[in-house]
Amino acid sequence: MFQSFDDVSDATLGAARVAGLREWLAANDLDGFIVPRSDEHQGEYVAPGSERLKWLTGFSGSAGVAIVLAKQAYIFVDGRYTLQVRDQVDLGVFAIESLIDNPPPSWIENNLGKGARLGFDPWLHTISDVKALKAAAEKAGAALVAVERNPIDQLWQDRPKPPLAAVEIHPIAFAGELAKDKLARLVQAIEKQKATHAVLTDPSSIAWAFNIRGGDVPHTPLALGFAILAADGAHQLFMDKRKLPTETEAYLTQLADLRAPARLESAVVELARSGAAVSLDPVLAADRLRALVEDNGGTVISAPDPARIPRATKNKAEIQGARAAHRRDGAAIAKMLCWLDVQKPDTIDEIATVTQLEGFRRAVGEETQMPLRDVSFSTISGSGPNGAIMHYRVSRATNRKLCDGELFLLDSGAQYQDGTTDITRTIPVGQPTEEMRERYTLVLKGMIGISLLRFPAGTRGADIDAVARLALWKHGLDYAHGTGHGVGSYLAVHEGPQRIAKTGTEKLLEGMILSNEPGYYKPGHYGIRLENLIIVTAAEQLPDGDIAMHGFETLTLAPFDRRMLRADLLMPEELVWLDAYHARVLAEIGPMVDGETLKWLEAATAPLA
Repeated sequence: MFQSFDDVSDATLGAARVAGLREWLAANDLDGFIVPRSDEHQGEYVAPGSERLKWLTGFSGSAGVAIVLAKQAYIFVDGRYTLQVRDQVDLGVFAIESLIDNPPPSWIENNLGKGARLGFDPWLHTISDVKALKAAAEKAGAALVAVERNPIDQLWQDRPKPPLAAVEIHPIAFAGELAKDKLARLVQAIEKQKATHAVLTDPSSIAWAFNIRGGDVPHTPLALGFAILAADGAHQLFMDKRKLPTETEAYLTQLADLRAPARLESAVVELARSGAAVSLDPVLAADRLRALVEDNGGTVISAPDPARIPRATKNKAEIQGARAAHRRDGAAIAKMLCWLDVQKPDTIDEIATVTQLEGFRRAVGEETQMPLRDVSFSTISGSGPNGAIMHYRVSRATNRKLCDGELFLLDSGAQYQDGTTDITRTIPVGQPTEEMRERYTLVLKGMIGISLLRFPAGTRGADIDAVARLALWKHGLDYAHGTGHGVGSYLAVHEGPQRIAKTGTEKLLEGMILSNEPGYYKPGHYGIRLENLIIVTAAEQLPDGDIAMHGFETLTLAPFDRRMLRADLLMPEELVWLDAYHARVLAEIGPMVDGETLKWLEAATAPLA
């Protein structure tokens, strides 16, 4: 199994660990310390030894911040985690604050005492974050103080060591472009920024640029490291050589000077002292890098990571790989849904379904000679009220039977060498209520709305997010997460900068892969989410239209549950789309399954209209 069901977070340890941190604060003339859920790369995916927020608080979500003061402690989470945080954190130690409505800068401005000194680790906060935190502290009459060594690292006695997973070369058949050609494109972008160098801090960008994959973080094939790209082509890659097999090391040596990660700071200082103009992405690069450049005479060029847009706009080989991966994954999902359909209520549990689905994915991978490399995230297998916890992760302590009259939310994904998948389906166990059916159909209407959308060049994710919510809004309903995130090509299942959300400011470009996943959640009862992956298509002139329009091609291939559908709530255009989609699912997945699964699939995809 790629997944563990042992919940290693322990809320009961929070009080002692906070007490230890407070002793450190007193000894270091600080009034508080801020602990983000991030590592030196500022990504969502972190190695076990970088789970500092989880160690301190017990909270295992992918986004959060803690602020610990001498007398009070606070944990900030967003709407996805309002239920989870209460289960995982000692509320006698931590008060809960909203990461969205009252984020740390706002909280600091309004609550930090005059003259207070709030410590932070400059490696764990981006340049933009520190700018906002400093401004807020100044308004409060307080000071933000960078520390040389993170106190959590000193207090965490059994902290896991840095990972050393082997790095492999990503074949050109899947990458679609040689690394030397990608690096040449990035050099042009650096010159356009009027910089002499750019520091790549995002492991996804390094993986894409050098055509390598690793295994340093859970479920995402990343090799942790940094790169300094130079306009003159003298690139440097900072990665532990113990992770590099002979062939990989020889390959990378042709592209960059290989150096130990511990040499990054001195290399940046050396560049700065030579008068270099160093490009740093303010929303990705650690503030420590900015300080190293500016404090040593260099110039910081504030500019986006030059690899982000090229990585997000998939090439022909990556798109073909994504289509193949989703066909394979669709066959596994069909087997899974068929299996679920014959299970009696109250006989299987959430962990059993996760195990069964991984088994189907492994089997299909073996049959098609494209092995399952990993799951793309810990499967969300939520029965009944657990389905209302948006990013619920099943553990042995929370494991629950699939009970009669409830809904089961299954959000899962896979990592294949040719593509990354992510799919959610919501399944009734026994007879669903009319309320469940109505709200399922409203969620589906939102998904179809995005699927049918045509939009002009320059449209941003924020411009279309409301389309997925309209049907819910008309009934006074909504959901507290974005509608879609970017997805990588055998990389991160959550990839920026593209997203469909109120905060989605990036233009949607041809070749970008996103999720399309509206939902509805009734706390304590059930959750509904439906998710397909989609790809932005080339802009085309429409009949009698004045402007060329982009659209979306749906990649995911799996039926929606007919028992949950209220066909009377669907518009004719929506019914046409649904029937056409189901016909396509049968045509593409049907030849990959047989026996009971094929019979099930034929019934599940029969026309509604």
